[in-house]
Amino acid sequence: WRGMFLSLVSRGAGGWSPQVTDRHPWLQLDLRDRIEVTAVATQGRYGGSDWVSGYLLLFSDTGRAWKQYRQEDGVGRFVGNVNADGVVHHKLSHSIRSRFLRFVPLDWNPSGWVGLRVEVYGCAYKSDVADFDGRSSLLYRFNQKSMSTVKDVISLRFKSRQAEGVLLHGEGQRGNYITLELHRARLALYLNLDDTRLRFSSGRVAVTLSSLLDDQHWHSVLIERFNKQVNLTVDTHTQHFRTKGEGDSLEVDYELSFGGIPLPGKPGTFLRKNFHGCMENLYYNGINIIDLAKRRKPQIYSGNVTFSCSEPQLVSTTFLSSSSSFLSLPATLSASGGFAVRFQFRTWNPDGLLLSTRLALEPQRLELQISNSRLRLTHHMSAQQKEEVSTGEGQQVNDGLWHSASLSSRGLQVTMTLDNEPSSTMELGDHMEAGDSLYFGGCPSLNVSGCENPTLAFQGCMRLFSINSQPMDLNLVHQGQLGDYKELQFDTCSIHDRCLPNFCEHGGQCSQSWSCFYCDCSGTGYTGATCHNSIYEASCEAYRLTGSSSGYFSIDPDGSGLLGPTQVYCNMTENKVWTVVTHNSTDPVRVQGSTLQNPYIMKFNYSASPEQLMALVSGSEQCQQEVMYSCRKSRLFNTRDGSPLSWWVDQGGERRTYWGGFLPGVQQCSCSLEENCMDMNYFCNCDADTDSWSNDTGVLSYKEHLPVSEIVIGDTNRTGSEALYRIGPLRCYGDKSVWNAASFYQESSYLHFPTLQAELSADISFYFKTSAPSGVFLENVGLKDFIRVELSSPFAVTFSFDVGNGPVVLAIKSHVPLNDRQWHYVRAERSVKEASLQVDQLPLRFLEAPSEGHLRLRLNSQLFVGGTAARQRGFLGCIRTLTINGVTFNLEERAKMTPGVSAGCPGHCSGSSSLCHNSGRCIEKNSGYVCDCSQSAYGGPSCKEGVSVSFNRESSVTYTFQEPFSVMQNRSFQASSVYRGNSRARESMAFIFMTTQSPAMLLTVSTFSQQYIAVILARNGRDTSRIITVGFNPLNSQACSVVHILMSTFLVVYIVDTMDEEVMQAGSKGFIGCLSSVQFNHMAPLKAALLNRASSLVSVRGHLVESNCGALADSTIFHSQSGEECRIGRGPLRNASQSNYAVIGGVVSAVVFISLCVVVVMTRFLYQHRQTRRDASIKEKEHRTNLETAYRREAAYRAEPAYRTEFRLHDSHSSTLNDNREYYI
Repeated sequence: WRGMFLSLVSRGAGGWSPQVTDRHPWLQLDLRDRIEVTAVATQGRYGGSDWVSGYLLLFSDTGRAWKQYRQEDGVGRFVGNVNADGVVHHKLSHSIRSRFLRFVPLDWNPSGWVGLRVEVYGCAYKSDVADFDGRSSLLYRFNQKSMSTVKDVISLRFKSRQAEGVLLHGEGQRGNYITLELHRARLALYLNLDDTRLRFSSGRVAVTLSSLLDDQHWHSVLIERFNKQVNLTVDTHTQHFRTKGEGDSLEVDYELSFGGIPLPGKPGTFLRKNFHGCMENLYYNGINIIDLAKRRKPQIYSGNVTFSCSEPQLVSTTFLSSSSSFLSLPATLSASGGFAVRFQFRTWNPDGLLLSTRLALEPQRLELQISNSRLRLTHHMSAQQKEEVSTGEGQQVNDGLWHSASLSSRGLQVTMTLDNEPSSTMELGDHMEAGDSLYFGGCPSLNVSGCENPTLAFQGCMRLFSINSQPMDLNLVHQGQLGDYKELQFDTCSIHDRCLPNFCEHGGQCSQSWSCFYCDCSGTGYTGATCHNSIYEASCEAYRLTGSSSGYFSIDPDGSGLLGPTQVYCNMTENKVWTVVTHNSTDPVRVQGSTLQNPYIMKFNYSASPEQLMALVSGSEQCQQEVMYSCRKSRLFNTRDGSPLSWWVDQGGERRTYWGGFLPGVQQCSCSLEENCMDMNYFCNCDADTDSWSNDTGVLSYKEHLPVSEIVIGDTNRTGSEALYRIGPLRCYGDKSVWNAASFYQESSYLHFPTLQAELSADISFYFKTSAPSGVFLENVGLKDFIRVELSSPFAVTFSFDVGNGPVVLAIKSHVPLNDRQWHYVRAERSVKEASLQVDQLPLRFLEAPSEGHLRLRLNSQLFVGGTAARQRGFLGCIRTLTINGVTFNLEERAKMTPGVSAGCPGHCSGSSSLCHNSGRCIEKNSGYVCDCSQSAYGGPSCKEGVSVSFNRESSVTYTFQEPFSVMQNRSFQASSVYRGNSRARESMAFIFMTTQSPAMLLTVSTFSQQYIAVILARNGRDTSRIITVGFNPLNSQACSVVHILMSTFLVVYIVDTMDEEVMQAGSKGFIGCLSSVQFNHMAPLKAALLNRASSLVSVRGHLVESNCGALADSTIFHSQSGEECRIGRGPLRNASQSNYAVIGGVVSAVVFISLCVVVVMTRFLYQHRQTRRDASIKEKEHRTNLETAYRREAAYRAEPAYRTEFRLHDSHSSTLNDNREYYI
């Protein structure tokens, strides 16, 4: 390119400076012809203190109808000078093709005045132009009957006077068509290849791009097609898509039309408006269409097309402020009385005042406004009395399009009209005459005119003002010769589409106002200002850490990445947390009649996409998939040459011939690995080719090949030959990212990664623990931009960045130190809308981004983790689970090769106090931890899942302990040589129960010496459940402790030497209901009994059914009240203190048992007979029916709440002995 130098003055002295009285100064340049401008430069006035520090750049072809130039991020403000002599250059990100330029100063030297010298750089611009009047078109006729192409390139530039119009159209007899048109000021491309089904249907789908294309300024269009792949570019925005149709070529018959469709009655065409405006540089596959038309070539027909662009004088005005903008115009007299006002407007705002006028009969006034996106006319008759009419609900006017509004009065009626819609009429009580002035867009700040802004002033553009059929000249207003105004911008419409490009991610719907945009994330599975953050966890392991139990969950393997969420089953009942993904064929399938030439093929469709499956597998520690394969006279491999007769296909589409857990590439089955094939001459059982059924079932565990996407079986066509297979679901465990950590032990050390790709959005999350007072967690810098997260003090985490608008700093201060060697969670996010910072559960800190400013974070250095490039303020401690934009960084792998950094981080258990629950013990692992629930009544990965059993009348569980225990002592034992000292021993029991029966025996504890503890439910009732704690005071030969649980229910605890009649009666009834999470001291007898039924210590009587009543109980006891303690006697609890607990009287002799079974069997034997059994059987059915009803309806009306009961027995003379106990439930 060649430079063009344009200077207003010589380099020696001078410069431009407006008068001090100029309210809105600007400097306009006439380049004499349209020039392609590529750069501008500014300088202050020579030898003075006058310069411009910020300005806008506008351009125009005619010197009217200006358009503001916006840089790549949509920023309109240019940074100017800081002194009078320096030169500031700006290279334009996209060139301007225009004749006129206007520099509008925004800021200047506060100690001086506006001073400016400018230079403009560019080159000459030539074009071929055609003008279309809305009824004309250009026809390009082919040399042959039809034109068939597999590649097309169409380019043009246009500027339009209206929002509708056909730019290009062509079609073929076989259903091919291409149409490019303006629709609602957006460009729509319809393209179809060889699909006659769509030709005559109304279901044509358009690809739309850009907006506000009716602004009377030039826009460029480029269409590139190769086969079905299409690129559509409008100005700087490009959309890639794949067209519909069966073929790869576009076949167009006879001709292409530009500017309109000359024969609208032709079959299969649209009835659309022709284009009204100008086109230039129109090329079809390298052919200059306008040049051919200008030279009157025979293949071009130009009907009513001229070759110069007419420029209409449509002058617009921009209302800049939603609080103070207004335009006042005088109300001219009407010869016929009344008044008539007409104007056009466009806006994004749903509310704003359009017109207000005081009527001759004060205090009446008339207001025309936008309210909830509709046009509304209000007649204010007094302060309390008004009348309103509105347009229909479907007529929304805040869509950014030009709308025409008119208001007129005739007689006793006022009529409001919007565009070409039916008018709305309001009846008046008297003749109406407008006041002296009409106020458009808002009201003056001083309410001297009777004008009041109802809510907000208007923000948008207006044009074509007409009052009583007289057009208003806004140039006179601008020059101060007509009316008045404030906060207006003349000769331009500065409306800007903030949803282009669409910054809402993951399919979020963008909407906007004049100053900002909003994202509707409904139904996307994401949240946040730009729908960036997934609402789901990344893995089942992450759900486990939140305390969830087994069930179906939606996981998002790449977090805020491009992949969406998918539903999986998380199995958290084992030591490992398994992620289960199902497919479409989980039942066994029988195969017959297949050959190698015509094989049986089954493709598996999983509940997740291939990309989601790949992310899940790669992020898991291990994956596996069971293949159940049975055969009869059906081989897997050919016995002659070893070629496969059946195989499966992996996730990448590769054929695999190993079966059941063997190494990839080896054509063998599991039986060969285990050396137990039925015929050792073969590597698979099926290859023995016997008449009887054989089995080659195995587990595929080479995760890089999983899941199985297809199975092919090819040897079932012989007589008696068949195969039976079943491919199990994909099962993966572990999340490699959760515990991926690095330890930094030198301040100068760091890990470095490639440059952070986070121009428009970045979410950074990690855990850290440290004892250092400060340190940088991560940093990435560019030429000027940067992003940094650091521990700035022992009590504060800071997130800072700069995208070109100046540094932004967010800090969260904690009331407790963060360098306490405990794990702390940090999440920092930055988007074009806002920035936020979260630390643990502290209040979120966020800051909105400026509406006019740079958007892109431009970085060019490496990403430093744990330090900085300057090797200063490095972090000392551990960082784990570093995830940025859904990608987890492998800190351990990079740490292995970095001095001063080690892979992993010890002390996971010590770094958090809430990993294992209910007395579960946290055990360190190389990467993470596991919970040991052996001494807890609960199970599951976090010891939070209760072990529950449903009992009927005939069922019971007895568990005998054989280990040292702190026990109740026999009264005849006065002194113990084993026990010394004054420490107090304690027995404790806890359980959850649910029943509809009373009285009911819940459990007993007994010894060989016939002492026992019995817990029975004495009476039944309904009320809110509570957590009960029972303590035992000193007892004589026989006593009891009574706990008042409900208003009408008593839980009675007996500690006696001989059977009480009430206990024996309860024992005769047994127990019908559910028990869960039974704990005795540090043992869990019910859990142990279920897991070890074959043990000699376990005795199970009757039928037991595992239940989930413990989960139901959790929802009930959540509202319980704890801390209630027991006093002796049958009265309500009075908050007796634990200091009043005493020793169980007497001394228990050597051997103590916990045996409920024996006691209950004895009592039932003494008090039962046949009739009572018969009656009890009837009652049992009723109770069990009631119990089922309680389970199902418990959440609805809390009919039979669950109770968590804890008992603690204190003994000051206890000893620890090797005793046998029985525990009966």
